[in-house]
Amino acid sequence: MQDFSWHIVRIFLLVCENKCIISCRESQSGDKYADMRNKRVLDNIDRNVSVARRIVRILLRFLAVVLTLLLVVIVALGCAMWVLAKGPSPTAQRLFIMTVRETSAMGFLADIYLSSEEIDLIMASGDQEDEYIEQTDPGLITLPSFDQDAPVRPLETDDEETHEEEVFDDIELHEVTGNGYRGFMMIVRDPTRIFVATPSAYGGRGLTLMQMVSNTGAVAGINGGGFEDPTGSGTGGIPDGIVICDGRLLWGAGSGSGNVIGFDANGILHVGTMSPNAAMNLGLQHAVSFGPTLISNGVPQRMLHSGINPRTAIGQRADGAVLMLVVDGRQVDSLGATLGDLIEIFLDYGAVNAANLDGGSSTLMILNGDILNVSASISGPRPLPTAFLVRPLTENDD
Repeated sequence: MQDFSWHIVRIFLLVCENKCIISCRESQSGDKYADMRNKRVLDNIDRNVSVARRIVRILLRFLAVVLTLLLVVIVALGCAMWVLAKGPSPTAQRLFIMTVRETSAMGFLADIYLSSEEIDLIMASGDQEDEYIEQTDPGLITLPSFDQDAPVRPLETDDEETHEEEVFDDIELHEVTGNGYRGFMMIVRDPTRIFVATPSAYGGRGLTLMQMVSNTGAVAGINGGGFEDPTGSGTGGIPDGIVICDGRLLWGAGSGSGNVIGFDANGILHVGTMSPNAAMNLGLQHAVSFGPTLISNGVPQRMLHSGINPRTAIGQRADGAVLMLVVDGRQVDSLGATLGDLIEIFLDYGAVNAANLDGGSSTLMILNGDILNVSASISGPRPLPTAFLVRPLTENDD
């Protein structure tokens, strides 16, 4: 009996021993599997780090290439501007300096290359209107009759300017192209449809041309007079010079004489240098300040040296039709126009009187709710203090 019991005990001990051995082996196998899993995780991390490093190297190389190209472009532009500003050509120098100084945002470029005395000397040679500009002669304008069978087309010329015409709401639209520029000429046969639009008040922020068109129900318009615009950051809330709207002097009562562009009650355009009182005494109903005068009583102005920039201008033919012009600038296919270019265009269209309006990044034309030209402003159409708009036709106009 004892032998049997001893055998039972031995069997039990052997079973326990085997279980311990199996358990130890399983434990060792589990550790082995854990090591394998850890090794796979570490391998994955190494691969991810290697990929990330390759991506970073590629990005750094790409960034280095971009920065190098940017630096090359900046150096090339700097050298080109140095050649223009300091090179042997006085004409190129004057054109460069006047182009940048006519703008609020880029005027500092001239200061990099030239002293203030040199800049003043160059600028003094430009925008030189004739010493005496006769007061606008209303007798040169014959107010239109509206039973004409066909619109009057621009005069035939042999130069390289071309014109394409469309008609909307009794408004002619011509595409104008010339040497290095393109733009639009809008012709309004009835001058009494032209009026000046303004924000509700000055001192704050102006309105965009589209807002003015929308607020007044106008069918077309262009930007108008100038405004305070330090470093190109102006908000169009403070006009430069005078503003007359509906026969009321809204701004500039205390200002001195300056270039004024405005319409009297008969729709005759007056241009030239005058004081606020003189403008009111002429009976101007809608007027702004800018300039210079381009054509006065059929005589084109001389010595109007200028830069190449986007332009806005307004004029009037002998038959009373109003000429509203915009020229795109700072574009690949349209660098801009000089004041001399504007005079040539207006003469081509038979203008008797014409004047330059605020241009640059403010230049804009709208017809039937569409912006026709390309705004030179990076941030889009700018807020303005004034605009020349065209009211819609009424039954009495038909």
